[in-house]
Amino acid sequence: MIAATQYGSDHAGLVWAWVFEPGLPACMLDAAGAERHLANTTRVSAGFLWLHFNLSNAAAERWMIKHTNLPGAFYTALHEGSNSTRVETDDDVLIAVLNDVRFKFSFDPTEVATLWLCVSPGLVVTARGSPLRSVDRLRESVKAGLRPVSAVELFGHLLRNQAEVLADVLRDAGNTVDRIEDRLLDQQIRTSRAELSSLRRTLVRLQRLLAPEPQALFRLLGRPPKWIAEVDVQELRQAAEEVSATVADSVALVERVKLLQEELASLIEEQNNRSLFLLTIVTVLALPINIIAGLLGMNVGGVPLAQNEHGFWVVVTLVLVVTGGAAVWAFRRNES
Repeated sequence: MIAATQYGSDHAGLVWAWVFEPGLPACMLDAAGAERHLANTTRVSAGFLWLHFNLSNAAAERWMIKHTNLPGAFYTALHEGSNSTRVETDDDVLIAVLNDVRFKFSFDPTEVATLWLCVSPGLVVTARGSPLRSVDRLRESVKAGLRPVSAVELFGHLLRNQAEVLADVLRDAGNTVDRIEDRLLDQQIRTSRAELSSLRRTLVRLQRLLAPEPQALFRLLGRPPKWIAEVDVQELRQAAEEVSATVADSVALVERVKLLQEELASLIEEQNNRSLFLLTIVTVLALPINIIAGLLGMNVGGVPLAQNEHGFWVVVTLVLVVTGGAAVWAFRRNES
């Protein structure tokens, strides 16, 4: 048995290995036990082996090449620069490149990583560069007693876990959007536009990475490999439908965020317009007194009312009348 390390890997880059035999509990193996299991060519069993590798360990790929008979297309996918989601067959072996959120996801667009899979009748190989939430959930389910009867059923459970993880992310995002929406309905525009932008950017990236997955699965299910049983085909179809529904929910949530951004921009523009209007009113109201003060402040002869004992109050009255007229004109112009 291997030590129950949470995310590390052993000298072979193996994070964990489980062997599933019909009618028996899942059994955890170490690298040596996995080697013996793969080398036992005389073994006749309906069970299968699940190997999970940490690609950050340079020994992982060397171990896979030496001890497994994976098709070259799997290693090609590992080294491709593009990590776009796809599911395809190569010599009747399923090869998948899936995108999932990291174990400690915090609405950061960089917190999405890639999982590579190879599924054959007796072997499931998964590999990742950093811990992923859906794979860890599947491991916990196996430890809790999950006993898939085929490699494809295990793949289906992984897809459903992926849909559940995405649903959890969308639920958290939806709660955040609800709080922001409530504040906007109360005309509170203290909401940070950067928060909405970051949320939308993350959701759009998740949507862009995961949207091709249901279509890829449905294309595969149109002409599945012969070794996949009909019950497993139905399992994959249901998993694909769950992923598709979750992706559709993410599209709807992105639209909500977009509408909130527009509403927030409208409120900010309205507030700016009110501020500019008040600034304009103040400027208009201050203009008459500034003009009159400038005229009366000239040190030249002939300044009117300079010798009149009521000159101050005459000027004050004149300023009030002119300022009041300017105010009435400004407010009427704003109403029109």
